[in-house]
Amino acid sequence: MKNPSDLLLKVWREACKHVHIEDSMEAIGRILIERMSLDGVLIRIIDFSRLKVETVTTAYRKEPELNTEAYTLVDSKHQYKLEEWLSSGEIILKKPNLESNRLAGILLPSWVKGDALIAPLITENHPHGLVIIYVNENRRLIPDHKKILADLLEALCTALNNHQRLEEIKILKEAAEADRDSLMTRYGRPEIGDSVIGAKNGLKNVMQRVNLVSGSDMPVLIFGETGSGKEVIARAIHQQSPRNQAPFIRVNCGAIPPELIDSELFGHERGSFTGAIETRQGWFERADGGTLFLDEIGELPLAAQVRLLRVLQDGNFERVGGIKTLHVDVRIVAATHRDLPGMVNEQSFREDLWYRLAVFPVNLPPLRERREDIPELARHFTVKATQRFGLPAKLITDEMMEMLLNYHWPGNVRELGSVIERATILSKGLTLDIDAALGLQPAEKSDPDSALIQTAPEYKGSSFPSLDQIMNEHIHKALKISKGRVEGPFGAANLLDINPNTLRARMRKLGVDWKKYRPD
Repeated sequence: MKNPSDLLLKVWREACKHVHIEDSMEAIGRILIERMSLDGVLIRIIDFSRLKVETVTTAYRKEPELNTEAYTLVDSKHQYKLEEWLSSGEIILKKPNLESNRLAGILLPSWVKGDALIAPLITENHPHGLVIIYVNENRRLIPDHKKILADLLEALCTALNNHQRLEEIKILKEAAEADRDSLMTRYGRPEIGDSVIGAKNGLKNVMQRVNLVSGSDMPVLIFGETGSGKEVIARAIHQQSPRNQAPFIRVNCGAIPPELIDSELFGHERGSFTGAIETRQGWFERADGGTLFLDEIGELPLAAQVRLLRVLQDGNFERVGGIKTLHVDVRIVAATHRDLPGMVNEQSFREDLWYRLAVFPVNLPPLRERREDIPELARHFTVKATQRFGLPAKLITDEMMEMLLNYHWPGNVRELGSVIERATILSKGLTLDIDAALGLQPAEKSDPDSALIQTAPEYKGSSFPSLDQIMNEHIHKALKISKGRVEGPFGAANLLDINPNTLRARMRKLGVDWKKYRPD
């Protein structure tokens, strides 16, 4: 064990050279075994939640005859001793046949029969692992071994810390990929970079404007009816911008209670109001460096519009209850289905905020004005629905496609997606049941001019049916289609697009018996 400084330098070099602990300890183990005349070196990780000590890497002069144990369990009666020893940072020596070193015997694999030194590895002020050096039964460890091991602990802790950081990054990466896959499945898109459906047809002019503005940081204001796909266009602007690696944050301004708008947008400091138990970042901070999509911007109260205007002007704001001015670099994309110029004239939307947002307006046409996109959208939603419900592939016949093309789609793309999902659930064969999803009667299917216009049924003894009669009839139809199911993706509540509890309450009021529709 000559020149310990040279040994320390070599160990440090290998600890910093590798990110995988297996690679660093393979090199460090060889160095220690030769320079310290050891028979083996082990690194073990401590799992305090399960009181498990697990071997993550080993190095031997000669591989032991017995199989190495992956982990050791520490019984509860030794838990206190384990924690007490780890907190002390003491290096303990285990010699054969010394019962006083019982804890050391538990921490050692059963195949270590000779002298062994065990030292805790402490990272970020907490013990996370152990390093064990040992010799065989014919030799002994001497005080110099303990001194050199103590000098090497910092380097070994660095190697363990690199390992832990790599594992954390791996877990975060897997979680992010799982979230990404889940979102892509949810939206029916295999890849984030997929083109917008209709980009070469009904949305050609829109995408030309998107291409013009994406490369700049200019605010964009998207006008479009509810369900027309404003968020899809906002995401396309973000994906084609230099900020595409930074966050895209969507905020529905109409869904935020007025008393919480400041806290949601700008964050708050701990104790700034009742219930503020911790400091919280607002949406602007979370979107820093990226794009903030303010959906339904016309729903913001006037007081919130004033504070929003200041952030748009210089990027500065304070959290609720804070005194420190914060700065963010955020690209704003806003959207609305409302008539903002009219709201400006009515003084329900600030004129200065309007001029700040409407630098580059984009008008998104409703689906009824771009019917050429319906076939591609319908096929897209069909694939999405079959994947979501785990069903075989479905086809859309020419007759069914004609029904889709003839409909006026007041709910736009969102309504089309819902109809396709419903048709997928209701279909019994390889083709979608579009007519059933739209609630068409047989006579209506044969009349193209009235293809999707429902008429009230006739009732004997009444010139015009009451609302309860219409509701009763409609609920019975839904129960018949769903075979008496009320909840779930195949239930009547989903067909009627209402809460199952609401449906049950109406059924009780109208005296509707769902049981008679259940198969025997």
